[in-house]
Amino acid sequence: AVQHAQAAPELAAQEGAALERTAPGLAAFPTVQAVQELTLPVAPGLAAPGLAAVELAAPVPSQPADAERGRGASGRPGKVFRGMLLALIADATAAADGRFFGAADCLRRQMDDALLGRTASVTMLDQWEETTTGYGARYMTVPPLRLLCDVLLDFADIRRMCGQRQPIECAERLCRLAARLAGLTGMAMINLGDQRLARSFFRTARTAADETGDRRLRAWVAAREALVPLYYGDPREAAALARAGTDLAGRRLCVAGVMSPVTEARALARMAGRGRREALDRARAALDRAHDALSELPPADRDDTAFGYTERQLFFHQGDALVTLGDYQGATRAFAQALRMYSAAEFLDRALVMFGEARCLAEADEPEQALRLGQDTLVSLPRQQRTEIVAQASRRLGESIAARHAGLPALRDYREALAAVTA
Repeated sequence: AVQHAQAAPELAAQEGAALERTAPGLAAFPTVQAVQELTLPVAPGLAAPGLAAVELAAPVPSQPADAERGRGASGRPGKVFRGMLLALIADATAAADGRFFGAADCLRRQMDDALLGRTASVTMLDQWEETTTGYGARYMTVPPLRLLCDVLLDFADIRRMCGQRQPIECAERLCRLAARLAGLTGMAMINLGDQRLARSFFRTARTAADETGDRRLRAWVAAREALVPLYYGDPREAAALARAGTDLAGRRLCVAGVMSPVTEARALARMAGRGRREALDRARAALDRAHDALSELPPADRDDTAFGYTERQLFFHQGDALVTLGDYQGATRAFAQALRMYSAAEFLDRALVMFGEARCLAEADEPEQALRLGQDTLVSLPRQQRTEIVAQASRRLGESIAARHAGLPALRDYREALAAVTA
């Protein structure tokens, strides 16, 4: 292998000279070292094999004739392919990296531009809509960062098409796709703990949804955006956003009409705290209305955990509101019902539900059992599912128990396990 690597530059020079003799004016093949300077950049954190972040932040070109916009040095994927060929000549076991797959995707995009004349075809829009629906179905089971990579790559395609003049019908469908993908990106950012980017993508989703004139879509974006301050900010802001979602939904039977009142109830519970009988009664009334409204949603919306709202999510959110208001028995029943309905592959919500059960145990004056359940939940999670939103739930459990049982020996073990797992 060392001899092959040493011979590669000489072989490349010989092939380049032969090419120059047979086709004067053509540049010689680049060396393997030169390829490093000619390939596409990979966005930090997205450098998984086969996932090159092509054009995620590239500006819309001012001149349509610039067909090579933002696609690496000189915008020529062929250079990357020739570099890969040279690497294989030097070492037959050489593996492709993100730059190679990014160049392949770049070439596909260029062919799309050539075939479609920079307009989105109905067939392409149908495929994107099917893909986006598939992302919603995978939202609960695929690790958030892995899903985010796929969503952002398709989001880059949509951005590219939105930057060109489109027929009115195509433009409306593109804006709808942009709103849904931006909203889904915001949801993933919530799970990953980046509230700033989550807010930014929800702003983009609002802008795109406004272009469609679809109040149901606008209401869905508002309902989902309310989760950012609910988990990471001011519950008053979360309540206001949830009310905005309810207002946009109006009397229309839609997802936000069910989800928004539940989110508002959770936000009001955080503001009221324990022991507020009036707040508990209002929350129960809102949750009862949500159960009634959920049964009237179309089956497709009741089965979609991302773009819809499911019964298991409602039970999870019901338990969160009730435990915050001090109804531990009601919360325990709601959490238990949610766990029975979530599949074993829906790691994220199941973990949050189990931390909710741990909160119920802590409030029932069983702190050691609560810590044990929290620790087991965190340790049993796959590494890629130990996101910031789960780490936050584990920290809050430890802090709430430490506030009342500061000298508990199990606290030290819990903190050590938490530090080891989240490192």
